[in-house]
Amino acid sequence: MAEYLLIESRDPFESNDVAYYYDLARGLLDAKNQVTVLLVQNAVLAARKSAQAPGLRALAKAGVKILADDFALRERGITQLMEGVVSTPIDIVADHMEAGHKTLWH
Repeated sequence: MAEYLLIESRDPFESNDVAYYYDLARGLLDAKNQVTVLLVQNAVLAARKSAQAPGLRALAKAGVKILADDFALRERGITQLMEGVVSTPIDIVADHMEAGHKTLWH
């Protein structure tokens, strides 16, 4: 079993590529890997409690760990997160890389 960190920077309401990345995360999880998705930059817009982001909600319910960059959240005034999303500092990336997790940035 491998461990993956998938970093998403795109706003899912503006880019159709985000759905592909969510599908990748789900496929890795279904293949019995541990998967974490880190939302950065405009990708944190999907983490809002009120966001209509069924793809992200489905990942969280399936068992993918969803993190959101706390700086990006503050920049955008986002204070309430959907269930299953945890605010975290960006230095979590270094922790994952140091631990040998396979890391992809989109």
